[in-house]
Amino acid sequence: MSGGHRSGAGRKRIEIGLAEVEKLAGLQCTDEEIAAFFGVSPRTIERRKKQPAFAEVLAQGRSKGRLSIRRQLFGLAAKGQIAAVIFLAKNVLGYTDRFSNEHSGPGGQPIQFCEEIDYSKISDDELKQMAAIMAKAGPKARS
Repeated sequence: MSGGHRSGAGRKRIEIGLAEVEKLAGLQCTDEEIAAFFGVSPRTIERRKKQPAFAEVLAQGRSKGRLSIRRQLFGLAAKGQIAAVIFLAKNVLGYTDRFSNEHSGPGGQPIQFCEEIDYSKISDDELKQMAAIMAKAGPKARS
């Protein structure tokens, strides 16, 4: 057995190399993914995170990975990659997309919806024609 020993529960202790942990953390692997890589349960990784050396390597790897991503993203933005520029503008500078769907009536005034109809200006023949058209259109046209 190379470097392994038995714990109090009688299980064989799995060797988890800190160099590999740092590399995996640098790739932003989750605890579950790191556990799968080493063939252990996620609970084992959670327990190991309580060990200062393990926790430090994990945090350091994740930080290095985020810095690498940030460096690449800034490089893409500097080269004119529009998607990278937009992402940084929104996530670093706080820019947002704003849409306005405001509608207005003539001269910017509110749209009038409930104007009263002055039926006195409509002849009896015109009213009969309107009634015939409405009847032809069906009940939905009258609602």
